[in-house]
Amino acid sequence: MQTMTVSQFKSHFSGVLDLVQHGEDIVISYGKKKEKIAVLVPFANYKGKPQRILGLLAGKASFSIADDFKITDDEFLSS
Repeated sequence: MQTMTVSQFKSHFSGVLDLVQHGEDIVISYGKKKEKIAVLVPFANYKGKPQRILGLLAGKASFSIADDFKITDDEFLSS
């Protein structure tokens, strides 16, 4: 797994895509603190969002979360 800044990613975009195509995960960092903001993974390794299980209400109820919901899963589950 390689880590690169946004500017490195932009200037080496084609090379990064070649790395991803060959199975490499790329972490993209941003800002002065080089905060990790994204991971570029090969599509074959992409798992998507996990499906939530309702437990006792399975088959009896459903729910959906709006795309603009501004709380992380961990914050939501711990509240």
